[in-house]
Amino acid sequence: MKQNGSFQQIVEREKGLSKGLTTGQISMIAIGGAIGTGLFLGSGFAIGQAGPSVIISYAIGALIALLLMGCLAEMTVAHPTSGSFGAYAEHYINPWAGYLVRYSYWACIVAAVGVEVTAVAVYMSYWFPSVPGTVWIVVFSAILIYVNATSVNLFGSVEYWFSMIKIIAIVGFILIGSYVVFGGNNPEIGFQNYINDGGFFPNGWSGMWIAVVIALFSYLSIEMIAVTAGEAEDPQTAVPKALKATVFRLIFFYLLTLTLMLAIVPWAGAGIEKSPFVKVIEFMHFPGAAGIMNFVVLVAALSAMNSQLYITTRMMFSLSRAGYAPSRFGKLNKKNVPVYSLLLSTIGIAVAAVIHTIVPDQAYLLMMGISMFGAMFTWLMIFVTHYFFRKKYSGEKLAVRMWGFPYLTLLGALLMLSLLFTTWFVSFFKATLMVGIPWLILLSLAYYLHQKKNKDVKSDIHSKSV
Repeated sequence: MKQNGSFQQIVEREKGLSKGLTTGQISMIAIGGAIGTGLFLGSGFAIGQAGPSVIISYAIGALIALLLMGCLAEMTVAHPTSGSFGAYAEHYINPWAGYLVRYSYWACIVAAVGVEVTAVAVYMSYWFPSVPGTVWIVVFSAILIYVNATSVNLFGSVEYWFSMIKIIAIVGFILIGSYVVFGGNNPEIGFQNYINDGGFFPNGWSGMWIAVVIALFSYLSIEMIAVTAGEAEDPQTAVPKALKATVFRLIFFYLLTLTLMLAIVPWAGAGIEKSPFVKVIEFMHFPGAAGIMNFVVLVAALSAMNSQLYITTRMMFSLSRAGYAPSRFGKLNKKNVPVYSLLLSTIGIAVAAVIHTIVPDQAYLLMMGISMFGAMFTWLMIFVTHYFFRKKYSGEKLAVRMWGFPYLTLLGALLMLSLLFTTWFVSFFKATLMVGIPWLILLSLAYYLHQKKNKDVKSDIHSKSV
């Protein structure tokens, strides 16, 4: 029981957060994070890279997400805490690994907040083309910071309804799209669009594989469920249930919507200047429907941003309580919210505002490239951590077990490593490793200096006591 007992020290130091999130809210938080710009805006970029074979790209991304779900569910049920995969890496690999994972994930989600808020500016320009995007970035950021600073219950309620709007809209899109594809008589619509313009693989297998990286960005945020365990009413039941439901919903939504989208609008017309969903609705000529769809994708971006602010705040809280960040960020307000961590985690909004002002046409891709490394590194480390977890865990019998261990755990790690390596050969993802590798080196140096300082302090205390 040594391993299990020593992990309890991590659980104790992260106490204080409210236990107010229900299973339904947890599922919606993860859906809120994942069904954001990845589906509504980023999918256009992925289609442009892979053509119709983007369906395979998203299927590969779904496979990786399923494997990740299995690993996370097992570890989270054994140890429900807000530090989550960062705390697991600290305990089952070593403290350095936990330090790298938590800071990389924090930075990644901070940048992802910037991606979402950049998308908000894109969507608002649909109605207000003359208003600078920076105005919308400031206005909507202020509202969501308030929601997150008030209480976890308010956050959970807002996120629940944000996500519900998205789900209703996607189901509506699927129903309407199915009718148009299977019940209409328009010769321009149909599955012949899959092969009309360069075939199913217009950019070859390499184009399909590159789109997997973008697809992975779309699935990013399912890991948020593990972080909510620290504030769940019944984490042992809620977390695995929410993980399973969320992953299967995401796979269904992504693959079915893309399948219909590609049959309705030729893939060559995809892009990121406007959501592909809006383009499809415009193509169908439903009066006023494009404006409604633009509202939905706006809600999607705000919802994802809301979830990401929550998660990055908890990760910084965990770092502070572990002694790896100033103690101020581990303090809670009267509503048990780590408000200082929240304010620090709004850096991504400021960066997005600056980038959007300087290069508005490239802001979305730049923020996406910056955030990509932390996301991919975190997912890679979750697979690696699970391997160590299974080898070292000595607590009670595991209530949830990852199937196919160790082969599927290692397959997940290999796929993530391959995708990370791929980013180096893609011009618009060069920033991923160019930023990521120096980031890990700087973090490792910071960890070394932190440990050395702590060792010197302890040595001074010991010498004085003697």
